Amino acid sequence: MGMTVGKKGIVATINITPYIDILLVLLIIFMVAAPLKQHDHPVRVPQPAPKVQPKDVKPDSIIVEMDLDHTVKLNNQAMALDKLEATLTEVFRRRAVKNMFIRGDSSLPYGDVFVLMDIARRSGAADIALLDKNNRPADSGSAKGSH
Repeated sequence: MGMTVGKKGIVATINITPYIDILLVLLIIFMVAAPLKQHDHPVRVPQPAPKVQPKDVKPDSIIVEMDLDHTVKLNNQAMALDKLEATLTEVFRRRAVKNMFIRGDSSLPYGDVFVLMDIARRSGAADIALLDKNNRPADSGSAKGSH
């Protein structure tokens, strides 16, 4: 603390330079330590798809597909989007394993796929995996041209 004697009497001032130095050192310490903090939320990063995919899907798998024209299929059966939630709720009510796959074209807007994910969560799906329609095996599609 410094004191100055002037015409108007004694004026006491605090030298704040050491306090600012301490503040800057603490600021630097917190800036360095903040990125090192461990977060409590685990993040699962999707792994690249294997080069060879299985030719047939397990019969108990639930796969919801969305095409570019926004048609929705549940296990290769066409379904209206407004009936999908009720159907999935009924399916998940009877199952112990509540996993499902959403398959869509990679050029679909994310918002359209998010609508399917939201319906699946409300229906009771525990784990949802996303599949790219372009990477699916050629012989697992529908047999339109086989007649």
